[in-house]
Amino acid sequence: MEPGGERELRRHLLELRHQAAEYYRSNEVPQRLEEALNATFYVRPADLYGHLANYFSKFSKPPVICKLIGRKVLDGVGRPTLEVEIFCTVKNHEKSICSIVVSSHSEILENASPEAIDADEKERNDSINRALEWVNGSLNEMLRDLQPADQCKVDELLGEYFAKKVEEEKERKEIEREEQEAAISAPACVPALSAVTPSGKKKGVKLGKKCSVAEKPIPPAEPIEPVLCGSIAIGGLSLAVAKTGATINNTPLYLHLALMKHDQDLPKELTVPLPMVTLLSCGKSSSGKLKLMKEVMLIPPTELTVKQGTERLLEIQKQMMRLLDPVVKGPPVLKRISHLGCLITGCESLEQPLILMQTACRNLGLELGIDVHLAINCAAHELMDYTKGKYEILTGTLKSPDEMVDMYVDLINKYPSIIALVDPLRKEDGQQWSNICNAVGSRCYLIAEDAAKSISKLVEDQNINVPKCSGLIIKYTNQTKISDLTELTRLLDGQKHIAILGSPAGESSDDSLVDLAVGLGARFIKLGGLSRGERVTKYNRLLAIEEELAKNGTLRLGENHEFVDFAEEAQTAEELLNALPPIEQDSWPSQHSQPLLAQDQNPVSLRGSTLHLNEATKMDPSLFP
Repeated sequence: MEPGGERELRRHLLELRHQAAEYYRSNEVPQRLEEALNATFYVRPADLYGHLANYFSKFSKPPVICKLIGRKVLDGVGRPTLEVEIFCTVKNHEKSICSIVVSSHSEILENASPEAIDADEKERNDSINRALEWVNGSLNEMLRDLQPADQCKVDELLGEYFAKKVEEEKERKEIEREEQEAAISAPACVPALSAVTPSGKKKGVKLGKKCSVAEKPIPPAEPIEPVLCGSIAIGGLSLAVAKTGATINNTPLYLHLALMKHDQDLPKELTVPLPMVTLLSCGKSSSGKLKLMKEVMLIPPTELTVKQGTERLLEIQKQMMRLLDPVVKGPPVLKRISHLGCLITGCESLEQPLILMQTACRNLGLELGIDVHLAINCAAHELMDYTKGKYEILTGTLKSPDEMVDMYVDLINKYPSIIALVDPLRKEDGQQWSNICNAVGSRCYLIAEDAAKSISKLVEDQNINVPKCSGLIIKYTNQTKISDLTELTRLLDGQKHIAILGSPAGESSDDSLVDLAVGLGARFIKLGGLSRGERVTKYNRLLAIEEELAKNGTLRLGENHEFVDFAEEAQTAEELLNALPPIEQDSWPSQHSQPLLAQDQNPVSLRGSTLHLNEATKMDPSLFP
């Protein structure tokens, strides 16, 4: 028995040797090992095993996502928001690669009622809790074993998941509506309801009479775009996957994004966006009469580096604090710093903050319009008094949309150092947007922030109705995906519009927004003021990227400001249109009996010109003017 058992054991060991040899041979281990040993001998590195580990790591499988963790954390003003951490299987080990914190879309309510604040807090908490359920549950399963480098696949799955959740929400609301209608249709309730109706109608008539006094009826406010509860999970995961892919490739996030935007053909040079730095807030939340200027911002000249520009703006900020509070000495009074990281001051007239800026610059030997430029966030949508149909720019001073255009033209004529107006009008005042673009667009950027649609809406429908403008402020929130952002910036670049990456009101300490702005080639970045840690962190990241690009010889200096002459474009378009031969109406089907350009009410994507495209040409980018 003993000799037979030994033979069986030897046979088994021999079989194992054959299996091992075949396993290593099929994976080319002997060949790779021989190559590594031969190459290493001539190099003779100080860390032999480290060198061998690096050599063999080239042949390891690419990392794949193995786990997602979502957490509720606090943003810069103490409100709940979402953190996403991604774990990957790397060389057979589970490893935490990176985490991001995505900012909430909701604005900070100022001077709001306790009820409105409570409702906002409940909505935000519900959204974060729902997002946590998705990230730690179904999305965790869905993204498992995917490669982080495959951003398009990840975003496609996230988009499908989000669309499914939207449909589920629609079905839920439809069921609720049917149940409510069934409850209301009970016979006992009918007499009581009909008895109340006449008095309600009378009140409606009175309100109608009051509204008819207005000089010109204004377009009603468009419904607020609904935000699906939990949608922040989609944007958070898409950004986290992009950052994970960059980390695994040992590439900065901004370079990773630039490669994505340019189809892996990295530009030889990258430009760092100019910062729009908020210095003063003189909006509705301030103590003075002035309501129009929610943010008075400084833009350094293009010939300066971001570092030089930031140092100059810090000096202006110090000078401004002395002007505003000449008696108090020492550190700034914290209660005068807003959540935007800027000084809050009450002003009594439209010119007062601009005169303050001039004085602060003059005290430093600087000239507005040459050594530094101005931008104003008007936030006009916050100023509309719908009962009167006018904007309240100062306490008790009301202006119609047409009067607002005249006021802006006068202001820019008087202060040519203003090179950008953000949301000078509501998005509903399309004709006035066109008028102001034609009047001052050749020397001032007219930028839509609240007046723009969400990124996903703009990407889904490139003919969506957006007011004529010079560019858009893009905020990365909700269901926005990285692929949406790259697509939109490509669209804006192709139409000579400027892209501005902007931070939400409730920011976090995550600095990924700066990498997004650099990688996607934004013209400006709007981060708020040079105070508060969550905002200064981003300015520091901007400085670090500029230094890194300069060190690598890939920093392209900023180009001079280029403004669009909308009036000239419109005139050229009209001349081209008039030069076209007349079209025989009989040669067109009946639906084309009207002129083609009058039929489509939407502009060519986001272009400022007045040309329109018909169904046959609107999806062909080569046909865009």
